[in-house]
Amino acid sequence: MRAEIQVALCGPPERIVQALDLQPKGPPIEVWLFDDAGLTLFARGLRLRLRVAPQGSADLTLKVGDQDCGRVAPGALPPAEGKCEIDVYGTSTAGAVSITRSVDAASTTDLVAGRVPVARALSAAQARYLREAVGIWPLPPDVRALGPMRVRAYRAAHAPYDVDLTSVANRAQFAEISRKVPLAQASAAMQDLLAHLSRAGVEVCTDQSSPVDDKFRALRH
Repeated sequence: MRAEIQVALCGPPERIVQALDLQPKGPPIEVWLFDDAGLTLFARGLRLRLRVAPQGSADLTLKVGDQDCGRVAPGALPPAEGKCEIDVYGTSTAGAVSITRSVDAASTTDLVAGRVPVARALSAAQARYLREAVGIWPLPPDVRALGPMRVRAYRAAHAPYDVDLTSVANRAQFAEISRKVPLAQASAAMQDLLAHLSRAGVEVCTDQSSPVDDKFRALRH
C-alpha cells in the first residue's frame, strides 16, 4: 500500500522556490474542477479534475475520498486506470480512490466550454465506481467546469519531494509539497519532510487541512 504525504506551505512562492532550490518539472498546466453551484460533488468527497497539458490533451480524474482501500471491490479499479492509496495531510489520514482516463484535445475543449457534459466523458470504470461504490449517478444536471487554475510542478535536484504551486485566477495562491512512500514509512517520511522544511526556513501553514475547499471557494468568486 502506498501513501502520499502532503504539507501545505505558506509564504511567497518565489521564496519557497529559492529556499528549496527547486527547478520546474515542465511547463505550467491548466487544471479545471467540475461541480455544480452548490458543490454537491465536493460535499460527497468527490473531485472531478481535468489536467490539461500544453498541447491540449488532458487527463480526467475521478478522486473519491474517505475510502477503505482494503475493502475496494475486486475489479473496481482497472490496473491501467485506477488506484487506492492513503492521503496523509497534516494529522489527517484517509484512503482515496483515483481513476484516470485520457482525453484528446478536441474533447478537452468541448468539456471546458460546456458543449459536452463531463458525465459523457467519463470512462466506464469511472461511471461504474460512481454508481456502484458511491451511489451518485447520474451526476447533478448543472455540473460545469470551474477554473482554470494554473499549476506548475517543481522538484529539488537532490530531494525526493514534489512541489506544486497553484494560482487561481490571480486571486489566490497555494503551495503544496508531497512525497509518495510505502504506507509503513509514512510517519517517518513526514517527520523527515518537516525537518527538511525547517532547515530550509520554509514556513509550514498553521492550517494543514486540505486546501481543496479553499480552491473551490476561490474558483466560485
